[in-house]
Amino acid sequence: MASKEVPAGAKTAGESAPLSVQALGYMFLLALQFGLQPILTRRFTSTEICRTTVIIGQETLKFCLGLFMLTTSGNVKAAVSDLSFHSWITVACVPAALYTVQNLAALVSYQNLDAVTFNVLNQTKTLSAALCCYIIIGKKQSRVQVVALFLLLISALVIERIVTLEFILSPFSPVETESGTEKTMQISPRHFTHGVFPVLLASFISGLAGAITQKNLQSATGSGTGGKSAVMFSMELCVASLLLLAGSLLVNEEGKRIRENGFFDKWSIYTMIPIFTNAAGGIVVGLVTKYAGSVRKGFALIFGLLLSGILQAAFDEHEEGRAAVTEAEVLGGLLVAVSLYLHATHPYVSCPRLQESTTKIYLNQENGIGQKS
Repeated sequence: MASKEVPAGAKTAGESAPLSVQALGYMFLLALQFGLQPILTRRFTSTEICRTTVIIGQETLKFCLGLFMLTTSGNVKAAVSDLSFHSWITVACVPAALYTVQNLAALVSYQNLDAVTFNVLNQTKTLSAALCCYIIIGKKQSRVQVVALFLLLISALVIERIVTLEFILSPFSPVETESGTEKTMQISPRHFTHGVFPVLLASFISGLAGAITQKNLQSATGSGTGGKSAVMFSMELCVASLLLLAGSLLVNEEGKRIRENGFFDKWSIYTMIPIFTNAAGGIVVGLVTKYAGSVRKGFALIFGLLLSGILQAAFDEHEEGRAAVTEAEVLGGLLVAVSLYLHATHPYVSCPRLQESTTKIYLNQENGIGQKS
């Protein structure tokens, strides 16, 4: 008889158990980092800075944080025992190259978009992850998840005013057309070339790299090499990214600039703030997933979207000649929140009727009900 597995429809202990104070604390930290990151990067990272140096700083700090976690948990020997040059090349290098491009694109977007716009558009990574996981590893989406992904796409169109609030509300309210009453916001081409396009590129690469990583790790586990430590794998990605970035500096203009002006040209003491929060955010994501579960992680991101709007209204109100948070950003944020909730709470089940009966049987067996003596 096959070994007993938890059916997909049954919640794991991490998802069904009440949230501990520790889990709530990690969820709040994730939401705070999610809401603050665009604002901190935009304020404390100069647009004239050598972006490669920022990414090198982030990857170095991530590696140090990962090493600290392994050391304090006493799992260094176990993690290192699974390390091999062949697995590092085959599993980590391609995702590392993709993540390096993603980080550079995200940094450009951070510097040119407000917090709400960035965080809403950045959530299109869920759409790219669903598409790439389906193409690469055959992972399907439920009907509700497909609706959620459609809402996610609509939110991106709304926040970029491709689909306007008036267009959405037009079937429910009469439209008055008076010449000269409608105001059109002029958006510079740089908004798209240095803001929207980089964040959409970063989101697509995030989904692609995630699908490739999942396939590589599943292949490695299936081949008998055993499960790889998530922290150790993150450190392997950091090493690969650092080597790729160091190699690129030998041939590109940023490398020449570093040799002439130094590594920390255009840095300030405050530049380390967004670098630290970015690196710490990756660690907090893992802790939230471990102690609260992936579904509740989605709720933390929803709260983070709310914080984005509040923080943007508080800090960016006097920087531009417009409202700190526009109607389009509010509507886009609400659509993303609904999309994240639907996508997280309605996973794909291969056969609903069979799954329901299988779940009941499993739960009865776990509770000692209906077992033969």
